[in-house]
Amino acid sequence: MKRVMVIGPSGAGKSTFAAALASRTRLPLIHLDQQYWQPGWVETPEEEWRTKIAALAARESWIMEGGYSASFDLRMPRADTIFLITRPRWLYMLRVLLRTLKHYGSVRPDLGEGCPERFDLEFLKWVWNYEKRSLPGLYKGIETFGQHTHLVHIRSDAESRRFLQGVAPIGT
Repeated sequence: MKRVMVIGPSGAGKSTFAAALASRTRLPLIHLDQQYWQPGWVETPEEEWRTKIAALAARESWIMEGGYSASFDLRMPRADTIFLITRPRWLYMLRVLLRTLKHYGSVRPDLGEGCPERFDLEFLKWVWNYEKRSLPGLYKGIETFGQHTHLVHIRSDAESRRFLQGVAPIGT
């Protein structure tokens, strides 16, 4: 396990899982939201984004946390492991709302500088529709670009904990 993708809906626990995995494996952690969002919630232009992702994916080892399915073609061929982190919709919606309340007005550690947490109804709609809108594309991306990878589907916090307990640091 040298190049790892952690994907799934917002609020499912991707950032938490990826940080714990990085701590255990000592692999460098890349939060894609930090890479994508410029100060003031400005999106990175597509060509610049793809160049940035290609450079990150070319590194020898990494854990990349975040969806961004438009870059699956750059990341999945390099990945050896994909963690799909899912939870019931009610739970990840609740977590997004609680996270918004907890961090409102401040920048979370997994977000870009100058991007304070905010209440965004469009984002909540996007999260609500994840299973219908994004999940089919995710599976198609894995089928197209990630057939060689080891896919691990984690559906609960207990599964996350069990998996992480069995992970030994790389090089030991």
